Amino acid sequence: MQFFVRVLVNAAGLWVATRVVPGVDYTGGWVPFVAVAIIFGVINATLRPLIKLLTCPLILLTLGLFALIVNGLMLWLTGSLSAAMGLGLHVAGFWAAFWGGLVVSIVSTMLSMLVTGRDRRPTDHG
Repeated sequence: MQFFVRVLVNAAGLWVATRVVPGVDYTGGWVPFVAVAIIFGVINATLRPLIKLLTCPLILLTLGLFALIVNGLMLWLTGSLSAAMGLGLHVAGFWAAFWGGLVVSIVSTMLSMLVTGRDRRPTDHG
């Protein structure tokens, strides 16, 4: 069940990015869009941690700002794979990927907090 929730959250974040970020476009139906969200989720679950580990010095040096570039690169890779598979997501360059990754991150974080009902703050059980 949690897998499906994550796919829907990713799909919502990607959909918002296609609506508000110039250069991040989608053409097609909702079934291929779900496939794009699954690809995005798999990339974020597998490659993103490895890339963040390898770029850890840059992330620390830039006080975390380089992580935004990593997010953009993951979206750009998703767009490239989607285009190669004929799924309809197109990311038109680095800046589109950067801003699209930022939008997807913000929307996904907000929706994840709403869906899970947790706010990640420690609670006092005293």
